[in-house]
Amino acid sequence: MEQPQLLYNYDSITITVVLFTLILLFNEFGFRMGRFVQNHTDENVKTLTSSIQASILGLLALLLGFTFSMSMQRYDNRSQALISEANAIGTVILRTQLLPNNQGQEVSQLLQKYISLRIAVGKIDLTKAEARQTYNLQIVDVQNKLWALAVLATHEDARPVTTGAFITALNEMIDSQGRRNAILQMQVPEVVLLLLFLAFITSGGMLGYSGGLNGNRVIAPTIMMSLLIAMIVFIIIDLDRPKRGLIQVDQSSMLELQQGTSP
Repeated sequence: MEQPQLLYNYDSITITVVLFTLILLFNEFGFRMGRFVQNHTDENVKTLTSSIQASILGLLALLLGFTFSMSMQRYDNRSQALISEANAIGTVILRTQLLPNNQGQEVSQLLQKYISLRIAVGKIDLTKAEARQTYNLQIVDVQNKLWALAVLATHEDARPVTTGAFITALNEMIDSQGRRNAILQMQVPEVVLLLLFLAFITSGGMLGYSGGLNGNRVIAPTIMMSLLIAMIVFIIIDLDRPKRGLIQVDQSSMLELQQGTSP
């Protein structure tokens, strides 16, 4: 059963702004707490607090690098899946020439429609399930028609070096579409993102608390650090959300196929 997603229903800008605000709020709360206990805290405790703060920042850097690597890997996988599918479709286009003339022309027309559908569905947000389902049904219908033509072609020419080669390429094209759809569903586990956000907020609170213990309010560096953290989080979330954010997988491979098959 599909696990509920708490964050996926919100856009990356909203999440980033909320995180930035929470970091600043907890920093202010931590500063006030530090000022409140400042006169009752000896130097050893202040030194220990600084050590804990450094440990939290180190953990934050580790989590940040780990999460960014995960989101970047998924973005690369989506890019490679699109290229692999485009190559598979290109192979089918080339091997269409091996079919008998009466099937070859009809297959070419169906492939033009298939490419257009794959480009169109590639631009639709994953949250728009109904729209994607409509396109996917059309895609499956075209695949079934292509397979039926391939079976019909084997009745006229059953040689493996002609019709057999086309069927192999067509099967790979259908499989590549399934692999690409599966990769689109892979995102960074939400629990990892929530843990990362908790580490960010905690680090902001610890920075404020440490400043309060020492009686020094560091405003500009805190805001700059919080803003930098928010920007990095925005990139992580944007990379992890196919077809939703500003960073999109380049569909030029599919577009080139479409232009090459246009009459």
